[in-house]
Amino acid sequence: MSPQVIQTRLGIGACIAAAFLIFVGIPGWVSSPSNVQNIVLAPTFWPYVLSAMTGLIGLGLILAGRRTGGAASDEEVVETDGLGWPRLVALALIMALTMYALPRLGMVWTTMLVFAATAFLFRTRHRVTALICAVLIPLALYAFFAHVAGVGIPQGNFVRLP
Repeated sequence: MSPQVIQTRLGIGACIAAAFLIFVGIPGWVSSPSNVQNIVLAPTFWPYVLSAMTGLIGLGLILAGRRTGGAASDEEVVETDGLGWPRLVALALIMALTMYALPRLGMVWTTMLVFAATAFLFRTRHRVTALICAVLIPLALYAFFAHVAGVGIPQGNFVRLP
């Protein structure tokens, strides 16, 4: 299957998922009080934003797949290194360890470790950037939700953040 066909199918799937979330999933399963004064803190705001972004990315994938068109040339065929199943098993192991680590280390520290482990599992070329993001993104989200939005973030039994 050519990369263009895969790209188009992924785009269609993303648009279908986004439409389902926007019209069925979020209105049906995410409850939101009507008295939320700041829209950014409403429980439905970020799911709608992420769903809309998923739809836009899906449209971009469809357009990119249609624009290039035609069959893939020999240079466009993606070579795999034969590590699909071992990586899938390693990813499943990371997920299982995540569930074990969450109550012990807390969400922030566990997320840092999982982000870094996943980035290195998939052999990122940007290792320093991956490590910086693995540390800064969970800390920034913790700071926002815990200290600005006033939402409690699960802390671990061994390590606690202020």
